[in-house]
Amino acid sequence: MRRYDRSEMVTALVLLTPFVAIYGLLFVYPLLKMVMLSFTKSPLIGEGDWVGFANYIKLFKDRLFSVAVWNTLYFVLLSVIPSTILGLLIALGVNRLKGWTQSAVLAAFFLPYILPVSVVYRIWGWMLDAQFGILQFPIEAIFGERVPVFRTLPLFMPAVAFITIWWLVGFNVLLYIAGLRNISAEIYEAAELDGATRLQTFRRITWPLVWPITVLVATIQLILQLKIFDQLYLFGQGGRTDSVLSLVWLVYRDAFQKNQGGYGATIAVVLFALIVGVSVLQYQALRARGEK
Repeated sequence: MRRYDRSEMVTALVLLTPFVAIYGLLFVYPLLKMVMLSFTKSPLIGEGDWVGFANYIKLFKDRLFSVAVWNTLYFVLLSVIPSTILGLLIALGVNRLKGWTQSAVLAAFFLPYILPVSVVYRIWGWMLDAQFGILQFPIEAIFGERVPVFRTLPLFMPAVAFITIWWLVGFNVLLYIAGLRNISAEIYEAAELDGATRLQTFRRITWPLVWPITVLVATIQLILQLKIFDQLYLFGQGGRTDSVLSLVWLVYRDAFQKNQGGYGATIAVVLFALIVGVSVLQYQALRARGEK
């Protein structure tokens, strides 16, 4: 029995070693280097002087850091919950369709997800352009004038969040469809025979059984939106960029544009801790809610 256990252990180690080596090289080592870099005053490439916690003290006194944290959390609030709920609602509707109709509708919702962010930027930039954008006609009918959406600060974040939801909701729909298809039709047939209404069927059967998918979708979206950069950067060019900074954008600006590698690494470390902390708290809270 001991020989068998040892052979199993050796096999497991042989199989795990390539993954552990690659994971350590591509994730653990850069993470440790980033943490060490955050304690130095150095350029992006090259050595620097050790400054201890000076970068962190400077960071929490930096007004732009507070702005970036608020903008990031505000964007998460605008995008994560709506995209999760909308993904479920669309999936419920698509799941009721049959045959090629279901495939066509599902493809229509999923198609934007495969577009690169630059294409998404061009599409919505043209449609909302203040001079010739097609969506300016209903905006003008409502507000009485054309509105430069991406240069109007109160509208900027909600507009980019709406575009992000349109872009990514197809992935959420796909996950929910997979979860709905795993629910046995016999359960719904039994509920129908018992006289359950559609609302009761959703509350007692569908919602509890798709709750794990909801936890997964919400966690994935939370991590993605905490790292928001591309959309804000593209749509914010030429406008009041300091007012719409996100944490990743702040890392990019300080590390790559200002060549302050140590300070940029400090922001990245705080962002990493924020993502890990918030994601774990949300996942545990949602999982605990599902176990009740």
